[in-house]
Amino acid sequence: MSLRQHFLSLTVLYGICFNCVYAAVYGPVISANFPDPAILVTLNVTYAYATNSGNINIQVATSYDNGTTWTLLDGVDALPAVGPWATVNLTWAPDVIDRGYGTFVMYYAAESASQMTHCVGAATSTNPVGPYTPQTQPIACQTAGGGAIDPAGFQDVDGQRYIVYKMMEADALTATGDPLQILDRGPYDGPLIEAPALILHNGTYVLTFSSNCYNTDLYDISYATAPSVSGPYTKASSPLLVTGDDGLNGPGGTTSMPDGTFMVFHATVNFNPLTSVFCYGRSPEIDIQTLGILVIR
Repeated sequence: MSLRQHFLSLTVLYGICFNCVYAAVYGPVISANFPDPAILVTLNVTYAYATNSGNINIQVATSYDNGTTWTLLDGVDALPAVGPWATVNLTWAPDVIDRGYGTFVMYYAAESASQMTHCVGAATSTNPVGPYTPQTQPIACQTAGGGAIDPAGFQDVDGQRYIVYKMMEADALTATGDPLQILDRGPYDGPLIEAPALILHNGTYVLTFSSNCYNTDLYDISYATAPSVSGPYTKASSPLLVTGDDGLNGPGGTTSMPDGTFMVFHATVNFNPLTSVFCYGRSPEIDIQTLGILVIR
């Protein structure tokens, strides 16, 4: 069991509604080890995906009422086989996009033994639940910069696709170009910022992220806004959620629905005390790369 997996062993899934009269946190909606959640909205079902647990590389949960109630698909592994570059059962922070025409693309982070760091990989499926077939090579490793983790896909209004950390080409699978840094640490972010997710809300680009170490009660959910996808991003004056809000401990790893009305995140429960042995090495900045317009041939 990895140190990260140990520290996240009591994380649970929560929801937050912004479409209510007042934004409200409710849950936990999944009382299980379900960290770093991402959501995919389809016509009839909302899917949630999470970091590995036990022998499951990528966990899956479903909701048939727009995220109010959730069912964890026990024993289902959306990514039963990782890419040949990746270490099994060390898969983190997945995200899934609908590429169109019946193809879904999953991004995930995993440990690469050959690179001796974490890389971002991709996999495809014709079913949101999987199984996803991994690409043979990672999208990005950024070995010199300390690795690449926490990928999240985004499509702009002009159809151009992005992945927060690495840029994709038209197949939404191939990395190209140099990364463009869009956010860095501030004096209150501790040693790192991570877990980025990007949406466009009423003409403003909203980047959510977590600050500080995930294994401490300083971990939080913060956000920054920008007039364009490449920035400049301005951080909010205070985090969105911190330890103590709504009885939460170390909230983080959030993903929002595309319209910004609802988000999911994890938090730690019954963790007394939160243990900070060390903060697992992360890159101190969040990167984004542009993608070509998605073309399905």
